[in-house]
Amino acid sequence: MKTLLVILLISCYASSFCQEPLQLYPGVQLLNLSHEGEKAFLENEEKYLAISEKLSEGIQVDDLTEPEQEIWNNYDETMTGYWQIIGEGCSWYCGGGPQEITASSYLPQQGETEYSPQNAHDLNYKTAWVEGVAGHGIGEFLLYHFTPSSPRITEINVVNGYVKSQKAWENNGRVKTLNMYVDEHLYAVLHLEDKRAANRFSISPLGHPDRGDAEKLKNAGNWTIKFEIAEVYPGKKYEDVVITEIYFDGIDVHCLAAGTQIQMADGSHQNIEDLKTGDAISSFNEAAQRFEPATILELASPIHQDLVEITFADGTSLTCTQDHPIQAADGTWKSFDPEKTAHDYNYEEVKRLEEGDLMMVKGKRAGKTIEAIRELKGLQQTYTIVKLDKNQSFVANGIVVGTEELRQPVVSIRHK
Repeated sequence: MKTLLVILLISCYASSFCQEPLQLYPGVQLLNLSHEGEKAFLENEEKYLAISEKLSEGIQVDDLTEPEQEIWNNYDETMTGYWQIIGEGCSWYCGGGPQEITASSYLPQQGETEYSPQNAHDLNYKTAWVEGVAGHGIGEFLLYHFTPSSPRITEINVVNGYVKSQKAWENNGRVKTLNMYVDEHLYAVLHLEDKRAANRFSISPLGHPDRGDAEKLKNAGNWTIKFEIAEVYPGKKYEDVVITEIYFDGIDVHCLAAGTQIQMADGSHQNIEDLKTGDAISSFNEAAQRFEPATILELASPIHQDLVEITFADGTSLTCTQDHPIQAADGTWKSFDPEKTAHDYNYEEVKRLEEGDLMMVKGKRAGKTIEAIRELKGLQQTYTIVKLDKNQSFVANGIVVGTEELRQPVVSIRHK
């Protein structure tokens, strides 16, 4: 904990610790959840499974009816339930999320419905935390506990109010402002809109930044984020104030496994864990369509959980995090989790990596075909090249992959 606080105090995260707390304003994703929507979801799921069965029997997608093709192309198979917030594909949580969530109070169970702090982080729109004191809950809080190896946070999502229905949202109180504390130091004030929505706040990376030594990281100390109710929007019927969910997105889930062979500028190969800043490697210049030397400016080696092993038709393989960008033979960027890759890193368009994809080899259009993609469980030390002096790619196990330079967050900040 002391290590984290020293780092925070030195950098001051835009002076929020050294001066006044940041005043943060969100981007908003409106929600329109209902029991009717759940029914439609289940009907669509049933149709999708029936179409999938047809295709398994040898029918081609082009032979499906237009309505069937629309269902097949638009159905998100990673979403296994209507109320689910994050799909089954990889997310920031692949690196491990909070260790525990506690609260200053919560409303006692009523019938079969309970309102514990765990509801605020079960990634489900139907459940919620409700503070448990008289009045509007000013000063009540949720406390998120993190381990040293928890990946750093760059986005906080607050699903405000009881969003499971419009009536429940209107009848119960919602949060107007949340005081956000890091290890009991006031970091920011989150200003939430009074809409049935997810409020998305972008922040500079928050968490332990020194991730190169697994043993050192393990001993760095646990840390916390506290979200304290400061102001509320009153409900029509009840004084209770409700938060459906507070969840996160971030970085440190985008790397390669030890032993990955990196092509150097002189044509030799070196294990990624043995690279040093200043080394010259082979990098693909997309504009000129040629390989050229590039110098490593920054490296990283965080601890990760749940990687993917990509096996190619020629028997070679590449093990990486699920959001690591890999270049296809047609020049497009792909990853197992394209939304996360595009959100966190400097890639304008990223597509989903699939079995059968043809990937770029040494800059030529004739590449390697992906034969299988297998998810790997467990913690593992990983490595990546964060930044080069030019270009944003390098060659790993013969495949062109991307660097991990962060996209600069768009942060809505005002100071008092």
